Amino acid sequence: MTPGPIPTKLYMVVERFKNSDAAAVYRRFQDKGRMAPEGLLYVSSWVDDKLERCYQLMETADRSLLDEWMANWSDLVEFEVYPVITSKEAAERIAAGAARGKAADLK
Repeated sequence: MTPGPIPTKLYMVVERFKNSDAAAVYRRFQDKGRMAPEGLLYVSSWVDDKLERCYQLMETADRSLLDEWMANWSDLVEFEVYPVITSKEAAERIAAGAARGKAADLK
């Protein structure tokens, strides 16, 4: 029997550009790329209209890969990382909790 795929988790990474200097971040990205280690997948991103923050959705089975990636950018960016689930998964968890009589059970 071959093992199944390794489950991955989604992470919302909130990046605050130091000194509000988005240009420095985009220059490095243009020069060096995302600099993400193998096993860390970029999903999508959004930037606020003031160009001060980026909201980046990343996926990995190994949380430590996020730390490795963030170290490449820590001179230009401050990070906050939040494990997230999709709205569909949240609805499924809530429905499963309700079926067990625990509507507030989200785990």
